Amino acid sequence: MRHRLKDVAERAGVSVKTVSNVVNGYVHVRPDTRARVEEAIAELNYRPNLSARHLRKGRTGVIALAVPELDIPYFAELARYVVTAAADFGWTVLIDQTGGAREQERVVASGITDHLIDGLIFSPLALTADELANLDGTPMVLLGERVDHGPADRVVIDNVTAAREITSHLIGLGRRRIAAIGSQRTAEGASARLRLAGYADALRAAGLDYDEALVAPAPAWHRADGAAAMRGLLTSGVRPDAVFCFNDTLALGALRALHEAGLRVPEDVSVVGFDDIEDGRFSIPTLSTVAPDKAQIARLAVELLANRLDGDPAAPARELSAPYRLELRESSQAS
Repeated sequence: MRHRLKDVAERAGVSVKTVSNVVNGYVHVRPDTRARVEEAIAELNYRPNLSARHLRKGRTGVIALAVPELDIPYFAELARYVVTAAADFGWTVLIDQTGGAREQERVVASGITDHLIDGLIFSPLALTADELANLDGTPMVLLGERVDHGPADRVVIDNVTAAREITSHLIGLGRRRIAAIGSQRTAEGASARLRLAGYADALRAAGLDYDEALVAPAPAWHRADGAAAMRGLLTSGVRPDAVFCFNDTLALGALRALHEAGLRVPEDVSVVGFDDIEDGRFSIPTLSTVAPDKAQIARLAVELLANRLDGDPAAPARELSAPYRLELRESSQAS
């Protein structure tokens, strides 16, 4: 059975108000009284009614996570970490997929429906900083690079430096014709532009020419797009000896196309990706990649949202950077 505050109070021999003070962290409770209440809580396995607590604060206890595509494994994995981090605050997470569509992003940024959610963790593609600033919506934390210096707190990683480091790894293996798969020239392609800049920086630092023929666009970052881009590079005659794919799903598609072409990875062509999705740890060969700390990204986003809800809503927006590391596996081992 679920015990109530009244049951704890009776067990501890105190008032319901005293139990409430202990549960809510009120400091002015005598140590011996606090000890009796905490002992009664443990004996009864009492759990606070979070729904009632949220309602007293005028909240629902629900936040939302809105991402472009749930079938991109990076976002699915990130969602798991957000749910875990939000549980520490007693929050339930509503997960929405926007498809990168402006109208759907406008709906979620406006709070979905009145009073449905307390806050939003949001990875936008279509909406600009000005558009977000003009929405009278819910408190939010932004993820990613699309909205720079915008109207809300933001969690990012250093895409340029990460892309430079993974490209430099390929150069360090003696690779000289390094292709890049995933470039995008649309307004939504902010991550692509940053990763392309890091790739170009690494080439420049090594004294290698930037060759447009080695840069393959991808309208989306799915496996099929990676395979198509890799086939296009191979049939164009440029014959790369390494490939930096701007996310891991592109890299998985590229691995398939290289296998179909009878090329060995990494002996003939080294392949690296970005995101460290679980599939890359089980591909053949296993995939070298940039590994953003997804658990830390989620934790920082949830904590920023909690601070915004409990603090000054008009305080200046903050930007926090999450760490990453290189995971070097079989697809880029030196031959």
